Amino acid sequence: MLLTIDVGNTNTVLGLFDGPDIYQAWRTKTDSRETADELALKFRALLADSPAVTGIALCSTVPAVLREMRTMLDRYYRDIQTVIVEPGIKTGVPILTDNPKEVGADRIVNSLAAFTLFGGPAIVVDFGTSTNLDVVSSKGEFLGGALAPGIEISIDALAARAAQLRKVELVKPRNAIGKNTVEALQSGAIYGFAGQVDGLVDRITEELGQEVKAVIATGGLAGIVVPESATITHHEPDLTLIGLRLMYERNV
Repeated sequence: MLLTIDVGNTNTVLGLFDGPDIYQAWRTKTDSRETADELALKFRALLADSPAVTGIALCSTVPAVLREMRTMLDRYYRDIQTVIVEPGIKTGVPILTDNPKEVGADRIVNSLAAFTLFGGPAIVVDFGTSTNLDVVSSKGEFLGGALAPGIEISIDALAARAAQLRKVELVKPRNAIGKNTVEALQSGAIYGFAGQVDGLVDRITEELGQEVKAVIATGGLAGIVVPESATITHHEPDLTLIGLRLMYERNV
């Protein structure tokens, strides 16, 4: 069993693979204050009723958590083969940006999974703390992309800065023309972000000068935007976990 761990700014997602298939998955809150021992307790509780882990693949966008993860793996999982996505490992994804070291590990992992599953050119739309659009060439190269504030960050900021506005449940409103404050906020969030993604996908496709084979949505908030988007063609919630499995296979 391969344990894949995707540490994001807001959530940490774990997936247990039996060969190419996901056996079980979990989503927990990312806490940069957790120690290696606390992480080990949490992981052992989640994995208590699962088959034994024989390999681990990890990527992280949070340096403080990555440091504690390294300590945890060395202390509690020393005898298990581990692959951490970082400079020096075989990714199979050439990074054609001005400074490849700036590119988050999760974006490279997603690009590998997208190209393996759908071919290229492809665009990955990751709805997380930020909304990332990552562009993969017809050769599987990471070309760059666009970054925007995520949906929840935008709602939180609006509630914090506007005295008469508040946080709302992120569900589809009855109409685009909101008849009350809650529906107006929901319309702006759901339809607004769908329109943002569609506009960026159209611009990226125009710049590429060729047809995009797939626009793949992933991330915790993808499910609420995908039905309202005109350009997203696939929804793969486990894209990053699949990419971690592929990274592991390339490096062991």
